[in-house]
Amino acid sequence: MPEQSFINRNIEFRFFATLLVSVSLLIVTSYVLGSKVERGDASMPTEAALKPFPEVALTAKAAYVYDARTKTVLLALNENTRMPLASLTKLMTALVATELSPAYCTVTVGKDALSAEGDSGLRPGERWSLKDLLDFSLVSSSNDGIRAVALALGALGRSDANSREIIQDFVVKMNQKATELDLKNTYFWNETGLDETELKGGAYGTARDMATLLEHIIAYHPEMLEATKESSINTSSLDGLNHEAKNTNVIADKIPGFIGSKTGFTDTAGGNLIFAFDPELGRPIVISVMGSTEEGRFADAETLINAVLTYLNQN
Repeated sequence: MPEQSFINRNIEFRFFATLLVSVSLLIVTSYVLGSKVERGDASMPTEAALKPFPEVALTAKAAYVYDARTKTVLLALNENTRMPLASLTKLMTALVATELSPAYCTVTVGKDALSAEGDSGLRPGERWSLKDLLDFSLVSSSNDGIRAVALALGALGRSDANSREIIQDFVVKMNQKATELDLKNTYFWNETGLDETELKGGAYGTARDMATLLEHIIAYHPEMLEATKESSINTSSLDGLNHEAKNTNVIADKIPGFIGSKTGFTDTAGGNLIFAFDPELGRPIVISVMGSTEEGRFADAETLINAVLTYLNQN
């Protein structure tokens, strides 16, 4: 009996000892896990990573800043408001022309083309390669150059079409391309973007749609924008006539990693500017500025460029 009593006491002792150890482990585990949760809360993303896009003051009525690599909208101001495009229209004209015909095809500048507003120095009967005339027209925002392109490539299957019908056919193709690219708020009345009347623009679109258009061009036809990277270009027609085109984007040489741009200005539109730049290797940023002033669009662009650089440095 004494031996049995000793065994029972030994069992009880081990039971209580095991219980004590289990309770201690439970307390320690709870403390460790609790500490991890607290440390996890303390190691959330830094303040810099959480910072939003910097606040900016703009003259423009609408603006859109888009990071094409990360598919992130960095800034959106009235981005879906339809507004007159002015010469931003010429980007779509050039895109449609590029997809309709080889770059080396010949475009002849006729009298109907020269009737467009503005004189960019083109001569009646002067012959150009399509690529060179598009470069000249996009850089200098030449209305007669762009009209010559539309007249050369519109209504290709109709030999009896007059100039008005040829232009209408080409503009139909521009609107078809807008539909294809899902530019839901974009519509073209003419190929240049010149105002139709004192109250009616030649084309309408949004800051977001224009960014989408430029992103498409960068992805599929980057050669279209090469000339617009320069502050000016010298080019020649097939007749050997030399032409200098000064870039209507007066800050072209100030934009870091500049990819290309198009300006626009009319009485109904105000000042427009669409451009892209690559502040890092392989990170195109597309910026639209619409409804600003003739000079204000460039100040707005510089403000947004600086805001993008600040944002990228903080993230």
